[in-house]
Amino acid sequence: MHNKAMRDIFTEIFESQPLDPTEAARRASRPRLRKRFYERATAGEGGAVLLDGKPVMTPARKPLAAPTRALAEAIAAEWDAQEREIDPARMPLTRLANAVIDAVAERPQAVAAEIEKYLGTDLLFYRAATPDGLIARQAQAWDPVLAWARDALGARFITVEGVMHVKQPSEAVAAARSRIPSEPWRLGALSSITALTGSALLALALAEGVLDAEAAWAAAHVDEDWQMAQWGRDELALQRRDHRLAEMQAAAKVLELV
Repeated sequence: MHNKAMRDIFTEIFESQPLDPTEAARRASRPRLRKRFYERATAGEGGAVLLDGKPVMTPARKPLAAPTRALAEAIAAEWDAQEREIDPARMPLTRLANAVIDAVAERPQAVAAEIEKYLGTDLLFYRAATPDGLIARQAQAWDPVLAWARDALGARFITVEGVMHVKQPSEAVAAARSRIPSEPWRLGALSSITALTGSALLALALAEGVLDAEAAWAAAHVDEDWQMAQWGRDELALQRRDHRLAEMQAAAKVLELV
């Protein structure tokens, strides 16, 4: 296939489709998916992802290449797992890779600054006043992360009951900020996890091996799980959560393989 035609296909696949299944449902139609046009996806030299030996391009028309062969193989496996059609909603590693190459690598300081903002308003700071069961669950999931930040990072954050904003000590924010990675792939993964969980501290704890992805994900959903335990399952919310979980797992895979 001509290189320009292939680039156009990649751009169409990853720029024109709603990635969240519930968003597609709200549009009242299934997104039009491109038919699979290749036989085999592989990892090539320099971490390049290849389809039938030809390089995959990002939406910004840069080569889709990972910094390690293991990560390139994981991305290629996503392409190989596509069946008759290519569904971007089932390719979270590829989407994250596109974001890293096209955006994060171009403006890492801006991405780090966005993560830093979460350090001032982190999910873990704001605690329930009642009931006792929820208070206990928040403490069980969140207090060890705050203790790690205090002891390992030298970052002493303040917790508060309710949702009224509390200004965190600048020294604590700066101490945690210093652990935000500058390497684009790890930075992009950390940014994704922060946005998905609402917590830069959970993302940093995952990046530094203090929590695994499952524990970080559970900690991010203490309140939601409590509410569903009291009032019943919200199937639509759980569908959206499954979609976000795939994004989380992709980001965790990048941290593991880079």
